[in-house]
Amino acid sequence: MEYFELNNGVKVPKLGFGTYQMPNSITEKNVTKALDLGYRNIDTAQNYGNEKEVGAAINKSSISRDQIFVTSKVQTSGFNDTKRGIDESLHTAQLDYFDLMIIHWPTIHDEETYHALEAAYKAGKVRAIGLSNFNSQQTQAIINQSDVIPAVNQIETHIYWQQKKMHTYLNEQHILHEAWAPLGEGRTNMLQDPLLKNIAANHQKSVAQTILRFLTQEDIMVIPKSTNPEHIATNLDIFDFQLNADEINEIRNLDHKASTTYWPSSMQEEANY
Repeated sequence: MEYFELNNGVKVPKLGFGTYQMPNSITEKNVTKALDLGYRNIDTAQNYGNEKEVGAAINKSSISRDQIFVTSKVQTSGFNDTKRGIDESLHTAQLDYFDLMIIHWPTIHDEETYHALEAAYKAGKVRAIGLSNFNSQQTQAIINQSDVIPAVNQIETHIYWQQKKMHTYLNEQHILHEAWAPLGEGRTNMLQDPLLKNIAANHQKSVAQTILRFLTQEDIMVIPKSTNPEHIATNLDIFDFQLNADEINEIRNLDHKASTTYWPSSMQEEANY
């Protein structure tokens, strides 16, 4: 496994296991499988409704808690609701702390919501805080009104929307770029792209593995989700090869600068670059 270092010195695996839209009935089993295979970065959210199952898998694991990086996301708005919600998430997951807590998407009270994350960070309830689905202007507004610079911004990022404008901005602010939907969530023919298939064959890897490796080599953290045991295993198996400079440039040229979800709409201004 390879790691990024956040702007507060906390280390996080470059690749994690996503649990978006994962039914409660299979979440614990799949997170346990992921941990057994070597995943040490697990992503959940209040909105997903599976913090309990994620926490159960972590608590039942023989892996030391300090070796597992756990992210959750608040869906509340405002200081008091968010402060209460973080405590409820910790109780639900039966965890003493989260490694990363982020605002799931912008609301009308983002500054107050973020201040609640800052309070949790200063109290040791979370090891890092950040954002999700915030464009550059919204991110800058948080920075301008806060004591703690966000460590991460988790945004839709994949081969067809590489978020180059946001990536440059986040790098300048020392904020880690994290990708949700790194494989396009099945909304495109990305896995059938002829160029990607050719590059993948050169390395005896799948197209999905090639995409994930490209993103991590571009200094983007990825959290692919799968309930297929084979895919869970192969998604993790990307750190034994490197794409060369020509391959990187060819894949960069596949950028359509277009979302596959068009959500939230405020992110669309980042497409013009």
